[in-house]
Amino acid sequence: MKRALLVGIDQYDRFPLLSGCVNDVTSLRPLLARNEDDSPNFDCYLATAPQAGGAVRRDELLDDLDRLLAPGSDFALFYFAGHGVPQNGDVALVSSDGTDATPGVRFAEILERIVQSDVKETAVILDCCFSGGATTIAALGADQSILPKGLTVLTASRSDQVSMETPAGRGQFSTYFEGALDGGAVDVLGNVNVSGLYAYLSESFGAWEQRPTLKANIDRLHNIRSCRPRVPLSELRKLTQWFPTPDYIFPLDPSYEPTEEPETLR
Repeated sequence: MKRALLVGIDQYDRFPLLSGCVNDVTSLRPLLARNEDDSPNFDCYLATAPQAGGAVRRDELLDDLDRLLAPGSDFALFYFAGHGVPQNGDVALVSSDGTDATPGVRFAEILERIVQSDVKETAVILDCCFSGGATTIAALGADQSILPKGLTVLTASRSDQVSMETPAGRGQFSTYFEGALDGGAVDVLGNVNVSGLYAYLSESFGAWEQRPTLKANIDRLHNIRSCRPRVPLSELRKLTQWFPTPDYIFPLDPSYEPTEEPETLR
């Protein structure tokens, strides 16, 4: 069983309002809930706080995380879109009721729950400012981190960078992430995994923009989504027939030679 908690917070009591976080998780939900062939994928739960009303408070966010990491699931995914603030090398995910003294949920608190959980594989994806600070240990320095086995953390920016929203009311990272899930990060077999997601996202941002980060302690790549393979599997299985030895040269029709003139149309 695969669970996903998608949190988007635009409404804040003491922090500036945002405009794209609810849009982000609402757009990502159908892609995570179903594979491209419409088969079930993650069982998704949305926790949203739109500007017009509603809130995701600190205690509610912690309760939702406890339910995500409760027994009965072998893969849990947590996606957060909202404000993030740095705290002694760590990053705090700001809740609607966050204050300067207690902005929300520090990632160290989430890490404690992941360590204590029976869920074997967990993926955390953070689209917030300073999100690269997740998993760092302040006592060891800003560049030192620790991850329990089975955890992958993909962030929208480094620990010293902000994460941008677009004029269209979306997070820039989440927009690219949506494109990656929708086939942009698919491998030759049709799998979208964290490695492919990071490669796609890293290439999507320029050298002067925010830089995504990836931290992982895993021994295998789990699929985040399945899409149609770029080359049909029936064709891939014929490769050993077409190339029976590693040094075999496949004889192409002479018309493929670059020196050949195209046939005259009649």
